[in-house]
Amino acid sequence: MSSHDHFLSRRNVLTVGAVGGLGLSLTDFLRMQAVQADQKRFENVEGTAKSVIFIFLPGGIAQQESFDPKPHAPIEYRGPLSSIATKQTGVRFSSLLGKTARVADKLTVIRSMSHGEAAHERGVHNMFTGYRPSPAIRYPSIGSVVSQQFGSRNHLPPYVLIPKVPNEHSGAGYLSSAHAGFSLGSDPAKGDYRVRDLSLPQNVSIERFEKRRKLLDIVNDHFRQREQSDSIDAMDSFYQKAYSLVSSKEAREAFDITKEHNKLRTRYGKNEFGARMLVARRLVESGVRFVSLTCGGWDHHEKIEQAMNKNAPRFDRAFSTLIEDLSERGMLDSTLVCVTSEFGRSPKVNAQAGRDHWPKVFSNVLAGGGIREGHVFGSSNAIASEPVDSPLSVEDWATTIYHCLGINAQKELMSPGGRPIEIVKGGKIRSDLLA
Repeated sequence: MSSHDHFLSRRNVLTVGAVGGLGLSLTDFLRMQAVQADQKRFENVEGTAKSVIFIFLPGGIAQQESFDPKPHAPIEYRGPLSSIATKQTGVRFSSLLGKTARVADKLTVIRSMSHGEAAHERGVHNMFTGYRPSPAIRYPSIGSVVSQQFGSRNHLPPYVLIPKVPNEHSGAGYLSSAHAGFSLGSDPAKGDYRVRDLSLPQNVSIERFEKRRKLLDIVNDHFRQREQSDSIDAMDSFYQKAYSLVSSKEAREAFDITKEHNKLRTRYGKNEFGARMLVARRLVESGVRFVSLTCGGWDHHEKIEQAMNKNAPRFDRAFSTLIEDLSERGMLDSTLVCVTSEFGRSPKVNAQAGRDHWPKVFSNVLAGGGIREGHVFGSSNAIASEPVDSPLSVEDWATTIYHCLGINAQKELMSPGGRPIEIVKGGKIRSDLLA
């Protein structure tokens, strides 16, 4: 052979490494490995939280009258309510949260949440999606992302809304509508509570039900062969979930609050706060991954003392019982409980004896699911007007919640237009929130 024959061009060198007879050059192979490694970096892993109970207090609960009282501030900032000590040394809550104060050693209280949206709708969007609102795209809620990433468990919907869809930002956004939440349709606190779609009509037997299911499968296949669309796939997914719910006794009973002892129902409180949180516990215990519920109304522009005296004790009783109940059942370590609102209230009491919208600083609570116990994260200034220590962005808060679930929030999902979009853009895991 001539020396020329021994000479291998760069191109030939890169082709010598063809892998497995597939015609992959070394360059292609290394590129593929890099892509696979990058994808692996975003694979979901087992998180500390197996489920989430997301308790939303619509309207904007006042931090001063709940988790960040200012007992030493002038009366016009301090407000009308007194404060009490908690199980966390040196930490005080509103006097209306006495039962929650006794479980404070199981909570992380965040006193430095902050964003820039003072309108209800925009603030709600932030807290349900982890994104600021955009006119160009509808972002999915955290519950819908969890549904899309993990799917169902034990024949139950992965994402449930109690009692109904609370707002347009709790939906699937640009994801398939198959990942929208399953709404109970009625309030478990009502005497006529009955989850829609979970019972067969009186004239339909199980055998007839199964025949209808097979017929629907044939119809779906017929249309799917002719058209690929989200509506068909989503409808098929909906029916599959519905069949699983109706045909599974265990799944149906997960929604049935009457299966609980009356003593425990009384302990939670036989009202909307207690009944909704008790059903949420039943659902996560049975396998639902993300339960979102709303309680009360907290938009107190006037007469905040009277309004808090009406709402806070019911929340206090139900929430503290939920934390105790989860703990007693050994479920708190695997269930992340989140209490939040769209923003807080203004530092100064207004002329109507209320407080106005204030997104610069507000409080929320996390517990269980890998979150630190007995901890206060961040702080606000002396009149609760802005953070002075460890301000927490919505992006960091949402990214940390996803982390607890085992979801990498930097992972990109595909919008209908083919545009990759991060689950949360620019957020960081706040390790100081974690156990």
